[in-house]
Amino acid sequence: MRYLALACDYDGTVARDGVVAEATIEALGRLRCSGRRLILVTGRELADLQRVCPRLDLFDRVVAENGAVLYRPRAGDHQLLTEPPDARLVEALLARHVAPLAVGQAIIATRQPNETVVVDLIRELGLELHVVFNKGAVMVLPSGVNKATGLAVALGELSLSAKDCVGIGDAENDHALLRLCGVAVVVDNALPAVKERADWVTEGPDGAGVVELVDRLLATDLADLAPRSRISRSTSPAA
Repeated sequence: MRYLALACDYDGTVARDGVVAEATIEALGRLRCSGRRLILVTGRELADLQRVCPRLDLFDRVVAENGAVLYRPRAGDHQLLTEPPDARLVEALLARHVAPLAVGQAIIATRQPNETVVVDLIRELGLELHVVFNKGAVMVLPSGVNKATGLAVALGELSLSAKDCVGIGDAENDHALLRLCGVAVVVDNALPAVKERADWVTEGPDGAGVVELVDRLLATDLADLAPRSRISRSTSPAA
C-alpha cells in the first residue's frame, strides 16, 4: 500500500449536522480492516465529540480542539499539546458579554461576527494567539497550533509519515491539514477556497464523499490520482 492512513475532519466531512451516517461508519470500518490507520482531526472539544460520535473506537487517534488535544481511543487517555487558555482573555471576553463562548482545554471558541472583539482583546492584552475560522466559528489558539501540528504528533505516535497519509476536509481550518498530507481530498460541500487547494473533489457531500474516497482507496490506492504540485500548497498562507 502507498497510503497507509486517512485523516478526516468531522463536521461537514465525516458528519452532517454532527451525525455520522451508518454508510460512512461501515466504509471507515472497511478501510480499517484493510490495515490502514484512521485519524480524526476536528475543531470540537473532546467531551463534545465523545457526546456526538459513538464510534470514536474506529479511530487510532483523535486530534481535537483544532490540533491542541490528542486522544487515544484504545487507551482512553488524552494529552494537551499546548498551553491552556489564557485566563485574562477569557475574563475580558466575559466582561464584553461575548456569546456564545466556549472554553476548552486549550481552545476559546465563539462565532462570527465576534472576531473583531476577539482580535482587539488579543492585541490589547499583548497575547501570542491566532484566530482560526471554520464556517462561521471563530477559534482562538496559541500561535503555531493547528490541525497539521496535531496530526503530525498523531502520525509520529503511529510511526507514519505525512506523505503516507490522505487528508479529507471541507472548511478553512482544514487548509493546514490538507497541506501536510500526501494527498488532499475535499468533499463536494467544501468551501470554494478549500476546493482550489485539493487534489480531488468528491462528487458526494460530507459522509457520502468520505465513502467515495474509501472505495477509491481500497480499489486503487489512489494510483490513478496525480497529486498537484506540493509547492503550490506548501507556499499558501497558513490556516
